[in-house]
Amino acid sequence: MTYGTGLTPPHQQPFPTALAQPTYGMGAAIAPAPPAVQALPVASPRGRRAWVWLWPVLGLLLLLLIAYFVTFLGPFASLVGLVAALIPYAVVIATVVLIDRWEPEPKGLVFFALAWGGIASIAFTLLFDLALTFVLPERNDFFSAVIQAPLVEEGFKGLGLLLVFWMGRRAFDGPVDGVVYGAMIGAGFAFTENIQYFAISTIEGGAASLGFTFFLRAILSPFAHAMFTACTGFALGLAARRGMKAGPAIGLAAVGYIAAVLLHALWNGASFVVGGGLFEFLGYYFVLQVPIFALFVWGIVMLRREEARLTRERLGDYAAAGWFTPQEVDMLATPAGRRTGRAWAATLPGGRSKLMTTFIRDAAALAAARQRAISGRDPQAAHDEHVLLARLTTTRQALLSR
Repeated sequence: MTYGTGLTPPHQQPFPTALAQPTYGMGAAIAPAPPAVQALPVASPRGRRAWVWLWPVLGLLLLLLIAYFVTFLGPFASLVGLVAALIPYAVVIATVVLIDRWEPEPKGLVFFALAWGGIASIAFTLLFDLALTFVLPERNDFFSAVIQAPLVEEGFKGLGLLLVFWMGRRAFDGPVDGVVYGAMIGAGFAFTENIQYFAISTIEGGAASLGFTFFLRAILSPFAHAMFTACTGFALGLAARRGMKAGPAIGLAAVGYIAAVLLHALWNGASFVVGGGLFEFLGYYFVLQVPIFALFVWGIVMLRREEARLTRERLGDYAAAGWFTPQEVDMLATPAGRRTGRAWAATLPGGRSKLMTTFIRDAAALAAARQRAISGRDPQAAHDEHVLLARLTTTRQALLSR
């Protein structure tokens, strides 16, 4: 099997088993530092970063949002809202990073997704609401909450996803990536929206009102917006995995957008369905919303398993060409194997678990590059393959050196 990389499989001893454990005698000397690793080659950032001109636009919108909060809510209430909003925001971000820890998305695109959700989506939603006030000044609460908000908010968040899909087409490999980018945009949106809700609660009812709002938004539903927009991201991820062109991809994204709108409307409509009582709302929440969230978590688990299966399959191609042993493929493609590999590396002189993490992540990226090459949607996949194989060879040598 030929990969056109210009490299040949390594001739050094591979990892001997599903990772042999070295033994050390009592009173052994302190292990030396892990070996220095020569600078690893880096793949081209093209197709993996946000357009530069978008950052000044986001900066301008951020200034306008700050002015809006300070003018209409006041600096003190806005600061209280900001501090309170950081708590659910950190929980959601940490969870999403955990989902994608073995093939992390480019930091620039992740930051753009967060910034789009927390700045652009909010700003455009506020501007749209202001414009709609002149057209439909007599809107009722049901229309605003159950119809307007889901359609408009998911629309602007979805626009950010389309931008990520287009700008980062070489880092948007499948449904898991789509869920990650969608959840990041949703997390950013929820963060800024929470600042507003928490600030208003502080102004209207002090600490008691803030505590109640915090309970509803930060304890019961911190993942709501992330889950909504992840539906659109999942659809775009499917489009990426199937190598769809722009038109069909947008069509599939529209299906995900509809799902996001329906889930959003179902959540916002709770007060209209069960009334304003807390116990009625909690009944609605546990009967309907908790199962929906559980189904969402189950879906993430299934996506991760499918991603592991595909990683194993693609790395198996390289194993057939002599790049990996079958034991290494098991180690690199499965959660249990990765844990075993990092534990083994930690026992090496100086502790080399960080090197093993690099090795695992580069192998996952290699599998993704191979999949892009097979689908034919990335003409530069062969370049990525060459770079990643060189990185893996260098890291392997450092891991196995004495």
